[in-house]
Amino acid sequence: MRQLSLAGAWVHEPKVFPDSRGSFHEWFRAAELENALGHPLRLAQANFSVSSRGTLRGVHFADVPPSQAKYVKCVRGAVLDVIVDLRVGSPTYKRWEAVRLDDVDHRSVYLAEGLGHAFMALTDDASVAYLCSEGYAPEREHGVHPLDPGLGIVWPSDIPPLLSDKDAAAPSLAEAEQKGLLPTYEACQEYYALLRARG
Repeated sequence: MRQLSLAGAWVHEPKVFPDSRGSFHEWFRAAELENALGHPLRLAQANFSVSSRGTLRGVHFADVPPSQAKYVKCVRGAVLDVIVDLRVGSPTYKRWEAVRLDDVDHRSVYLAEGLGHAFMALTDDASVAYLCSEGYAPEREHGVHPLDPGLGIVWPSDIPPLLSDKDAAAPSLAEAEQKGLLPTYEACQEYYALLRARG
């Protein structure tokens, strides 16, 4: 696991073993992730999405606690996966980092509770699998508009974005902060400490 520039965000870059039959790689190792985080990933739900080229999902996040940590992999095609620090008070608040996930290099990303998540499908039928620490709870789920200039995420300029009605109606980062929707860095740190204590 390699830590990204945002605390709580990691990328797994597996060794891929190709042969005449195809290839093999390990896309998730619980012990490796636990060593990086200091606590195990509680697996409560697994999601799978298929997206046409240009589909832009996110930026999604959930109330802390318990929020929802995610381990994300693209199993077919390619996506530009973006992790955003939405934790008010964080040293990297408003910063984002992008990682290409595809079916060639087979990278996966992990994002801790309180971080925002989005991706754009770079190919048709881009298929993404998510391992989640908590189940979906609509009353705790929120979003920030992925095209908000206040975030300044650089999406591919040659692909027109296709958003759901819900994501298109999401507030800007400034509006979400003003409404008190965003998690605080302090609350996230307290929750991470609780997860480590539980072991």
